[in-house]
Amino acid sequence: MSAASPLLSLLEARAALAGARVWVVSDGKAGDLNQCLGVAEQLGLQADSRIVKPRTPWRWFMPRLWSTPLGIDPAEAPGKTDGPLQGPLPQIVLASGRRAASYLPAIKRASGGRAFTVFLKDPRTSAEIADFIWVPQHDALRGPNVLATLLSPHRLSPQKLAMARSSLRPEIARLPGPRVAVLAGGTSRDFTFSRFDMVRLAADLDNLAREGASLMITPSRRTPEDLKAALMSVITERGGYWWEPDTPNPYFEMLATADAIVVTADSVNMVGEALVTGKPVMVFRPSGGSRKIDDFLAAVQSAGLTRPFAGTLERYSYAPQDATPLIALELARRYFAFRSELKT
Repeated sequence: MSAASPLLSLLEARAALAGARVWVVSDGKAGDLNQCLGVAEQLGLQADSRIVKPRTPWRWFMPRLWSTPLGIDPAEAPGKTDGPLQGPLPQIVLASGRRAASYLPAIKRASGGRAFTVFLKDPRTSAEIADFIWVPQHDALRGPNVLATLLSPHRLSPQKLAMARSSLRPEIARLPGPRVAVLAGGTSRDFTFSRFDMVRLAADLDNLAREGASLMITPSRRTPEDLKAALMSVITERGGYWWEPDTPNPYFEMLATADAIVVTADSVNMVGEALVTGKPVMVFRPSGGSRKIDDFLAAVQSAGLTRPFAGTLERYSYAPQDATPLIALELARRYFAFRSELKT
């Protein structure tokens, strides 16, 4: 594929990239890992996940030293036989998470400049840290190698939702409609679930159930125990489905079969994933917030994609939203332009 014949579709990109050696580098956080894997899967790539865990003091200084060999923990240097970056170097490397950022220049140097490096989200260093960077629109970073989109990449797709819909577990399949998926986040750097917030969310969901909705609730790793107890009490009283963490997570099934979705505002990723469905997405806002997340929530609401959750079932529709294919295709285009430049 040459620069004179640009990629026109993901199908072309997948065919052209078949067999490419790809690494995903992260510190193991699920959100970072899933964004990278989602982009790789859109391109039909089998990515090899490499988890880096820099030791002190490197993890403190890495963001300032990213452009030098001192920017990474020496025990995790590319090619080190007992390190996480051992083995043949990749042709493409995707990274996400601030601690993973400094490894991109290290892999680039070790490959003699031949590895194409990608970073997802703002690395909080410089746009020069990677060949291609994706950031959410509410982040300020911009540059010739930066793509900004309103929504974030993820691993959902219409195909995966269709598969999930065709094989629902019995506890979900037997729920009468309308079914409402409840995606509960938790306390974060920007948001806190106060006692009032917990009572308010439980009361609003109880009202939804009394109006006839079947609730399907999944907590996250950040969901406080008090909030879990409040939400479980609604299921105990009104019926519905509660995900027990010691069983496989029915997240895809819940989104696939939901007639509407309630999601807490602390997670931009969960809001974006819910919008893949084209179903009503009602956002519950706990205490707190930040300028960036507030901007994002205002943008998706003003676009008619979400509405505030006030204990009633909203009924509206929109075209399913997904930025992952756009991000993946732009990555592929830039990769082939990069490869073309290497040959000249």
